[in-house]
Amino acid sequence: MSTIQATIRETKTKGQVNDLRNKGNVPGIVYGGEQPNEKITITTKELKNLINKENFLSNVISISLNGQEQKVLTRNIAFDTVTDEPIHFDLMRIVKGGKIILEIPVKFINNELSPGLKRGGVLNIVRRKVELRCPAENIPTELVVDLEGLDIGTSIKISSINLPENVTPTIQGRDFVIATVAAPTVVKEPEKPAEAAEGEAAEGAEATAEGSDKTPTDGDKAEGDKTKEEDKSSSDKK
Repeated sequence: MSTIQATIRETKTKGQVNDLRNKGNVPGIVYGGEQPNEKITITTKELKNLINKENFLSNVISISLNGQEQKVLTRNIAFDTVTDEPIHFDLMRIVKGGKIILEIPVKFINNELSPGLKRGGVLNIVRRKVELRCPAENIPTELVVDLEGLDIGTSIKISSINLPENVTPTIQGRDFVIATVAAPTVVKEPEKPAEAAEGEAAEGAEATAEGSDKTPTDGDKAEGDKTKEEDKSSSDKK
């Protein structure tokens, strides 16, 4: 666990706070426990490094303030709507013996060892995070789901995940689903509606009927008479 250096700030006006930001720092506050709230500041660089860490909102961090270290959780970070730069943060002290409710991310491992996924199945994730009630001194960074050996049709429920001691889901009374290994999705070409198929068949039959009942034109008759005359002339010569 890395330690972030923090400094007490004495800002009282909006101008002083803006000046602090212009110098590459971000104002914040530390609260919780029996100690009074403390207005602090850390560098923008250190805060951005914290934000870029995976699952930073559920990770316990340590800050050094006036030579003393405090374990805290990041509870909120405000960003500028134009520049998207962090402009304020809230840190909550972790008090030993207390409990806290956090959303803990779910991590899936061994996808390549799942027979169901090997056969084209799909991992259908129902919950990417699970809300847990955790002791302050025993907060998990993630919940691990091992997919090894899981076949199509398997449901992964909260009861199948090994939770740390005294860590419990906030949802009680039911064994809720985290994910399932579902059958592969096959896209079929939609069948034509019965009315459309009947219409096409009727059009085809009509076209055939028109071809057979076609009335001879004058050109057709002339061609036929000419053929008869040729046949007669040929017969007379014989």
